[in-house]
Amino acid sequence: MKYIFTLFLISCALGASAQEPEKWDLRTCVEYAIKHNISVQQADVQARLAKLQSTLAKSNQLPTINGTSGMGLRLGRSIDPTTNGFTNTQFLYNNFGLNGGVQVYNAGKLKNTIEASTLSWQASEADKENTSNDVSLSVATYYLQVLSAIEQTEIAKIQISQTKEQLVATKKRVEVGLLPELNLLELETQLANDSSAFITASSNIEQSKMLLRALLNLDASKPFDIQSQSVDQIKLQSFADLQPDYVFGVASQNLPGVKAAALRVKAASKNELVAKASFYPSVSFGYNLSSNFSNVFNYTNGYNFSGYSTPGANTPFVTVNSAKYYIQSPVFTPITAKRNWGNIWNGWGNQVNNNFGQSFGFQMNIPIFNANQSKIAYAQAKLNYRSASLQEENTNLKLKQDIYTAYTNAVVAFNKLAATQKALNAAEKTYQFATKRYDLGLLGTIELLNNQNNFLKAKVNFKSAQYEYVFRIKLLEFYKGEALSL
Repeated sequence: MKYIFTLFLISCALGASAQEPEKWDLRTCVEYAIKHNISVQQADVQARLAKLQSTLAKSNQLPTINGTSGMGLRLGRSIDPTTNGFTNTQFLYNNFGLNGGVQVYNAGKLKNTIEASTLSWQASEADKENTSNDVSLSVATYYLQVLSAIEQTEIAKIQISQTKEQLVATKKRVEVGLLPELNLLELETQLANDSSAFITASSNIEQSKMLLRALLNLDASKPFDIQSQSVDQIKLQSFADLQPDYVFGVASQNLPGVKAAALRVKAASKNELVAKASFYPSVSFGYNLSSNFSNVFNYTNGYNFSGYSTPGANTPFVTVNSAKYYIQSPVFTPITAKRNWGNIWNGWGNQVNNNFGQSFGFQMNIPIFNANQSKIAYAQAKLNYRSASLQEENTNLKLKQDIYTAYTNAVVAFNKLAATQKALNAAEKTYQFATKRYDLGLLGTIELLNNQNNFLKAKVNFKSAQYEYVFRIKLLEFYKGEALSL
């Protein structure tokens, strides 16, 4: 039993580790964010709602069937539903009905409504994909920020190490009297500044991780780390493969934002036809099946003989031997009794069967005047179509502008990278010469530290330029349809 329980715990641990790796790469972060990010989930809910609207529009083509039933007690003077005669006694009634109908002709209103709702649903699906793309780009941005902060931390470590080596060497010289104690104090100050820079860089790593964790919708209390990767190992496409005209041609056919705008134009066109159909007659077919039952609580269960009717001027008579004899009718007084709840249902089946009725027929609705509602709705539909068309045009213009801007920024980042590379090489040589002169006692500590700080700044600027260039190229690759990966 222990063995089985241990295997269960191991399998659970392996399952958890499979879902959330110890170290995340960019592709894993993007895939996880698409599944768990709140904005993506909200877009998914909107897409599901749009799909339900599309299903509802299709269902409107089906016939309708409604069943009704009622039961009650009537008191006082009322009409018996089974005899249509007035009665003054209380009685129980029970009725049933089945009715429905189906649209036969409506000038294409249902058909165009279905197509419009389907196109809107497809546009919502494209919106969800577009939101996923936006989140993916944000994940890539923060991921690269974490990598950049890690690189800067490594640079700060190297800086601290170099300052410590200089501090040890200078301390020995100060102890033997070759250098004044001021040089030692200046290096100790530099070491404190380098330590502060390291702490700042480490803090930037954690802050960037927190931002990335928020995009992934991960618990802030859980451990989270990414796979460290040198910027030099990131594969990038060349500028020849990322020309803006070519990238725009690919993006305008594949990006979900463009697809969503085009689908909404088509949906607006269909909604315009839906509004136009309100000007035309519509024909529907309807049917109705019904039956009812009623029975009084008080009923006649016998009669008492109370004599004969009194003769009058209009009373018929017969003559026998010249004698007139009036014809009198016997008079009976009814004896009433009250049914109990069980007896009042007697004859229910026969009444329901005898009172069963049905009707079938067509109905035509001809719009004549409805306070200009159809006219205004049609005008609104045309304006909505115009608005959707302008939105599509604006989406394409913005996409082209974004791609050309991204390409320009990539060129600028490339030139900046080349410039910072030259500055780094020059600062490195200057620092090497300054170190040699300092070792020979030909250069003061302040001058050495200035060169060292310039070298550090050049390395930081170069790494920042590298990551900026990587992001600009990755952005163009993303527009081109390439998956985000390093």
